Amino acid sequence: MNNVALDFLKRYDRATTIGIDVAEILPIAAPFIRKGMASDEFTKGEGRIVGKGRELFFEITPLMMNGPFEGAVISLQKPSRFEELAVELSSFQEMATTLQAIFDSSSDGIWVTNGDGIVTQINRASEKLNGIKAENIVGKSIDRIVKSGLMDVSVSQEVMEKQQKSSILQNIARTERQLLCTGTPVFDGDGRLSMVVVNERDVTELLDLREHLKDAREITEKARKEITNLNMTELGHGAYVAESRSIKRLLDSALKLAQLEVSGILLLGESGTGKSMLAKLLHQHSPRSAGPFLAVNCAAVPEQLFEAELFGYEKGAFTGARESGKAGLLALADGGTFFLDEVGEMPLAVQAKLLKCIDEKEFIPLGGTIPKKINCIIIAATNKDLEKQVSERLFRKDLFYRLNVFTLTIPPLRDRVEDIFALATLFLNKYNERYGKSKSLSPTSLRILQNYSFPGNIRELDSLIKKGVAVAEGELLDSYLMQDLHGKDQGEPLSTTGLSLAEALDKVEREMFIEAQKVCPTTRDIARYLKVSQPTVVRKLKKHGLSSR
Repeated sequence: MNNVALDFLKRYDRATTIGIDVAEILPIAAPFIRKGMASDEFTKGEGRIVGKGRELFFEITPLMMNGPFEGAVISLQKPSRFEELAVELSSFQEMATTLQAIFDSSSDGIWVTNGDGIVTQINRASEKLNGIKAENIVGKSIDRIVKSGLMDVSVSQEVMEKQQKSSILQNIARTERQLLCTGTPVFDGDGRLSMVVVNERDVTELLDLREHLKDAREITEKARKEITNLNMTELGHGAYVAESRSIKRLLDSALKLAQLEVSGILLLGESGTGKSMLAKLLHQHSPRSAGPFLAVNCAAVPEQLFEAELFGYEKGAFTGARESGKAGLLALADGGTFFLDEVGEMPLAVQAKLLKCIDEKEFIPLGGTIPKKINCIIIAATNKDLEKQVSERLFRKDLFYRLNVFTLTIPPLRDRVEDIFALATLFLNKYNERYGKSKSLSPTSLRILQNYSFPGNIRELDSLIKKGVAVAEGELLDSYLMQDLHGKDQGEPLSTTGLSLAEALDKVEREMFIEAQKVCPTTRDIARYLKVSQPTVVRKLKKHGLSSR
């Protein structure tokens, strides 16, 4: 009798228990013990008797010692233990039911194989994804299933080979589905592979979507390029005129840079060529177009105030500073574009701080201690030779390289004669509307403008037309332009000395068609420009030996 039995039976002295009749200790079980020991089954080492006393359950089995039957073994157990086991069994059964429900209701396919690669379970989702029935698969080896052609590869095989988690893309012949399969190894207490659990996810639609997305991106990129070209055409009809090839090439480069959202763009060009307008165009066609566009003319800001304007200042930074401090232009340009016009005029002391700001993407306001981040595209412009200024130590070389990552050079108006008529017409319409006038330009006006070098470039042309609309007598601006530009570097006037009236008219007519061809790409445009019919234009061009394009 072991200690547990002694405790159950409240027998505290094993010596007084061994050797007495069993009926004194187990009065209810004793008859069953004798009956079992007298049976043929027990004699053969077989049989089992289970019963219940007043407080204990008992189990009687035969005791065989080296072959022959020697007696019986009585196992005792309290009812409470059976109740505990019943509760545990019920809990395990409930857990098993829950797990089976999860297993079968999962939208992902699940395979389970043992350590030898024999399929032990698959769920309903896997049956559907693979076009199979569990009863036809369970019990078969994964090698045999792959050889049958059901799938091209098996992640279970890879996990068994590598002894680690693995993922593959599996093609299912029956259902024509593509499955992302992830196999996870399960090891026993001795570190041996006991099973492989495989999760299958249908990615067919996802892969198809990726292909469609790739196609869509290609179409979008093609459309973007076409829109870029359309934008260039539209720019020609807007504030930025682009009739000449040089300006079209410039705008093409500018629009590409704008869409790349790059910083460090330097705009070069003479005064009045439209650098500020090009900076605004870069901003308007960039991903930051919804953000602010802030500009500072470096030549217009006093040197002692430059740093405060650029970086701002904190309360009490200097005498006369605002009580609340002031945000700098760099901070106000957050999320947008900051334009440094006439950057060659920037003081050297400020150049050093701006360089540090560009490099570190942050700055400290005057009188402040806490750095502030910058998040803006920086565009600079100048009409000076910055490289010469660098050599003369008037401009920092390192800052020049930071600002000059990309260079856009705007040609002077004298080098883009094709744009003069379009620009003049643009300004004429603007000021006619503003002043309620109806002035117009004749071919003579155009010739006068095209023969002038415009040292002030577009700004000078703008002012010239504005003044003409405001003060010129008569509808045409010919006389005004001749008087205003008199003595300036105009080309030689057309001479008709010594010619007959017919010869002089032919010479003037030919010159008019030559001038019209410079600004009109087609015969229809020339006809509108000269206010004649297209057949007349074709006939006259042929008469004067000019190409009709």
